[in-house]
Amino acid sequence: MKIGIPKEIVEGETRVALIPSLVPTLTKLEHDVMVEIGAGAGASFSDAEYEAAGATLIDDVVELYQRADVIFKVRPLDWHPKANRSEVDLLREGSVLIGFLAPLSHMETIAKLLDKKISAFAMELIPRITRAQSMDALSSMATVTGYKAVLMAADHLGKFFPLLMTAAGTIPPATVLVLGAGVAGLQAIATAKRLGAKVEAFDPRPAVKEQVQSLGAQFIEMEVPEDVETAGGYAKEQSEAFLQKEREVISQRLPKVDVIITTAQVFGKRAPVLITEEMVNLLRPGSIIVDLAAEQGGNCALTKPNEIIEHQGVTIFGPVNLAATIPVHASQMYAKNVVNLFRHLFPSPEKSFDFEDEITRGACVTHNGEIINDMVKEAMKVRTGG
Repeated sequence: MKIGIPKEIVEGETRVALIPSLVPTLTKLEHDVMVEIGAGAGASFSDAEYEAAGATLIDDVVELYQRADVIFKVRPLDWHPKANRSEVDLLREGSVLIGFLAPLSHMETIAKLLDKKISAFAMELIPRITRAQSMDALSSMATVTGYKAVLMAADHLGKFFPLLMTAAGTIPPATVLVLGAGVAGLQAIATAKRLGAKVEAFDPRPAVKEQVQSLGAQFIEMEVPEDVETAGGYAKEQSEAFLQKEREVISQRLPKVDVIITTAQVFGKRAPVLITEEMVNLLRPGSIIVDLAAEQGGNCALTKPNEIIEHQGVTIFGPVNLAATIPVHASQMYAKNVVNLFRHLFPSPEKSFDFEDEITRGACVTHNGEIINDMVKEAMKVRTGG
């Protein structure tokens, strides 16, 4: 099969869907790898490295899309300024697309994929089961963002993170509160601890207590209902009454906190507001909030995506696409996830998908003019009134 790797076109996106060291993994299976010139430049992977690894360099993006049986991408399809048309229009009819697709917020694109009979697989829809861990790109990117969020906070906080014993006296450690102990939250906890901070963590799922404590952080507990997590491993949307209980528990910690890293998200929904404006007022001047849920509306009521807000001496960061700020390792992890999914989908050269398989069916958005993923299918019915 011919696999195409186009250059990402979204402003600020530095990642690439395949790195040079993984090209031989595909060519040894008798696949041809085509890479658009400059595709890896943002992540410091040169065209020469791709060529040396066995890839064919393509200058014309239209040619790349038209020749490819399979396209690997990072970001959802968008308008291509160089080709002067949408990337979905560049895809060859009946070809395969693998990448982050954001299907619930790009329904018009999904409709076009249906018309072109594209077999589209969304990396964010891969089931969170043991067998699919090597393909879990959401977890890979959450690892990057959790790490980078703490570095951002440390860079802007006017205090040291660690305890220091100096000739000028003892300097106490900074206190970091992490909201949400998923992959991003756990990585934020680990990074803050490595920097020497005192770390506290809150999550409504009692099951994560042991993981939090194993990293050396204090786990903040509250009484919770049993259904806080879906069977697929995602957090469930909670009632306003439950969120208010969470806010009460969190508020008690705020007067002594220096940094808050928020990571709470509900798949396909607006992020829960865990920090109100009144709660921000409880923080000491100079405190930092890094809201990793900014793109989904934010866990802090004052967060604005991709902006830095100052409120009564508290700085609130709403970073979007933090993974692109560490492009080398983000690309390495993502590319490995994509290649693992590709090899799962195509155990043999024949393009025949096993939709009885949980991973294949869960990740597949469209195939042969039909929507395969149940969640996307329901969303499309609501949108069209069907």
